[in-house]
Amino acid sequence: MSLVVAVLAVLGVVATPALASPAAPSADILDRLQAVPGLTVTEAQAPQGYRFFFLTITQPVDHRKPRGATFEQRFQLLHRDVSRPVVLHTTGYGMPGYAFRSEPTRLLDGNQISVEQRFFTPSRPDPADWSDLDIWQAATDHHRIVEALKAIYPAKWVATGASKGGMTSVYHRRFYPSDLDAVVAYVAPNDRVNPEDGAYDRFFARVGTPECRAKLDDVQEQALLRRAEMEARYQAAADAEGWTFTQVLGSLDKAYEMTVLDTVWAFWQYSTEADCASVPAATASTDELYAFIDQVAGFSFYSDQGVLPYAPYYYQAATQLGWPSLRFAHLRGLTRYPGLYQANSNLPPALRSRHQALPMLDVDQWVRTSASQMLFVYGGNDPWGAEPFTPSRRDSYSYTAPGANHGANIEALVPAERDAAKATLLRWAGLGTTAQARVAQLPVTDLDRAEPRLERRPL
Repeated sequence: MSLVVAVLAVLGVVATPALASPAAPSADILDRLQAVPGLTVTEAQAPQGYRFFFLTITQPVDHRKPRGATFEQRFQLLHRDVSRPVVLHTTGYGMPGYAFRSEPTRLLDGNQISVEQRFFTPSRPDPADWSDLDIWQAATDHHRIVEALKAIYPAKWVATGASKGGMTSVYHRRFYPSDLDAVVAYVAPNDRVNPEDGAYDRFFARVGTPECRAKLDDVQEQALLRRAEMEARYQAAADAEGWTFTQVLGSLDKAYEMTVLDTVWAFWQYSTEADCASVPAATASTDELYAFIDQVAGFSFYSDQGVLPYAPYYYQAATQLGWPSLRFAHLRGLTRYPGLYQANSNLPPALRSRHQALPMLDVDQWVRTSASQMLFVYGGNDPWGAEPFTPSRRDSYSYTAPGANHGANIEALVPAERDAAKATLLRWAGLGTTAQARVAQLPVTDLDRAEPRLERRPL
């Protein structure tokens, strides 16, 4: 028993009782869903071959107190057939308002549940005690959804998500391994020891070409050297759009510096080496410089209006997940706010908190030594992959797509690894070679192109 689990046991942490569906298996899927206690169900227009539902489930605010206060957590269901595997998907953030298929859902021709993370509105308790936002509480939310629907969907269950969603899937399996038959975690960071962030500096010292790295460094340097000119443009945009800076960063100047610090990270997170041609030279005009940073990092993001919706992420990063700290050696003498580049900077002062080292150490040790049926996919040029999970040898695997960014997936792997990853996923889902051949023929549709990646600078 790990120390985290032992502590939870001492505290008397238990999941709330499983929910069951009393409706007969032969009933229509809508009837069966409506029969589950605690669920509200609304059917929406569905793409061909599916039925599509928006749902809420009544969750305890604190799962240690199952008879205490509750809140309504949103999720959606893309229903294929009760005999097909179920993919439990989360962005780790909010829930999109449209139907989509994650890559595992397409590969398995399965059903998909997509869950909104607790504390992202409207899935937020009122009043909100932010100490109830931690990885165990969120994993237990997912556990109760699985328990509620397994009677309807008896086939294999696979959890998935990208970045923070991938992390969320890992934590679910950590605390409730019997819920899931496998996890496919995309571009999931593993900040095992929060202060040890040298891996990120090493990443930025080698990613891309020396010429591209030098151009990006020049952009940051010029942006800070031309701070007055750039901030005049930023203020004009803020006035026009109604952006404010009083609730979180405290001033436009701090928000400006945070945006500039974020530019190189944001470039490699969502661009590729081919985009280096678009990086302006050090001699570029101030208008060109401003437009580039706005396109890559987005000056709106660190306004109150941009960053406050991500408060649940930054709170989790500050308290448990950790965050990347960079040295920015090339900007010495140009910055004004030492220590600005951290999670607590992006929270209202009342939510800023101390970091807890134990949870990530526990998860890292478990993934390395005890976890099974875990598949990790990373992008070779994605800064979030600088500190990856290292899977155990218990039928678990990690692959890196060369040159890929934060959108890396199985299809981006080299052919041999791509085929191996697909075969492994099908095996875990209880599907054989016949299914593999059939799935290979399934068309890519608008459902697949619409998979959300609800992050910019956040994970």
